[in-house]
Amino acid sequence: MYRSTGRILAFTAAALLSGTVFASAGSMDDLIAAAKKEGTFSPIALPHDWCGWGGTFEAFKAKYPWMKINELNPDAGSADEIQAIKANKGNTGPQAPDMVDVGLSFGPKATEEGLFLPYKVATFDDFKVKDPEGHWYGGYYGVLSFEVNKDLVKNVPQDWSDLLKPEYANSVALAGDPRSSNQAILAVYAAGLSVTNGDAAKAPKAGLEFFKELNAKGNFVPVIGKASSVAQGTTPIVIRWDYNALADRDTLKGNPPVEVVVPKSGVVAGVYAQAISAFGPHPNATKLWMEYLYSDEGQVGFLRGYCHPARFNKLVDEKKIPQELLDKLPPAEHYAKAVFPTLDEQEANTKEVTANWDSVVGANVK
Repeated sequence: MYRSTGRILAFTAAALLSGTVFASAGSMDDLIAAAKKEGTFSPIALPHDWCGWGGTFEAFKAKYPWMKINELNPDAGSADEIQAIKANKGNTGPQAPDMVDVGLSFGPKATEEGLFLPYKVATFDDFKVKDPEGHWYGGYYGVLSFEVNKDLVKNVPQDWSDLLKPEYANSVALAGDPRSSNQAILAVYAAGLSVTNGDAAKAPKAGLEFFKELNAKGNFVPVIGKASSVAQGTTPIVIRWDYNALADRDTLKGNPPVEVVVPKSGVVAGVYAQAISAFGPHPNATKLWMEYLYSDEGQVGFLRGYCHPARFNKLVDEKKIPQELLDKLPPAEHYAKAVFPTLDEQEANTKEVTANWDSVVGANVK
């Protein structure tokens, strides 16, 4: 699936030589030794307040204190990450990314272009959303929600249609640029899915029309919403992944009070995929990082950031998730209507939104 005949020719010699799968205890020792020799790796687009990445970094460094983590552009969108791989082919310096964390729709195309190094972690068989050859894996998911500053928004919106009300003038923002951010691109799809009562084929265009109306009414704020902009009141309502919104709520500690709403309709779940760059200068260090992410400890780390990890169900069955973490998750019924768009649906939506946002909506998000 998604295999390019020219992919092998594009790999660097280092990538080809490092294609071994380390699964047994002995081979893990070999991987650790090879990673220690490299001594560093460079992930891109892993902000500390997103999905528990900050805590995961700290736990990984505690386990492997000799590893240097060179973090690149934590606010990059998925398209930016792919472009960074392309722009740094042959670069062994500190600006070359070793791994990416991208929206699921970006995985297959980047695989076809030979941008990802195939590698199967030890727990590869435990998760379902993945490239069968190990070019990328879906590591975690969440649903799009409304993050609301309750000091400024007295009537908290409960569904997409509510956002069009006059009382939300100059209030609603996306958490990314809809021309490059997977989160923002899927937010447009979610709005369209709500408008069309679940019609996936019509959702991309309907979503653009929804944001066109939101902008025309003066409700849309064309800036990238963050916890700070929610707190400051420049974007009292931000459309973002539930795990980011819930983390913001904890970080702000009631100043201001934040409510996180999973909308009544258009509940879209998004899977994010991790992959190793085929051109990254530290392939073994990155493989060790990936082994950690998909271990029991790494998967629970995702959950600490309110993300549902790929191996969630198995970890629950094996009672490996602390009860206090399970108790902090939103009620399961909030997710009952969640829709997981297929790769084809995501690809169609990405093309529609990125190509037509400027002409239809006309709001330059910065």
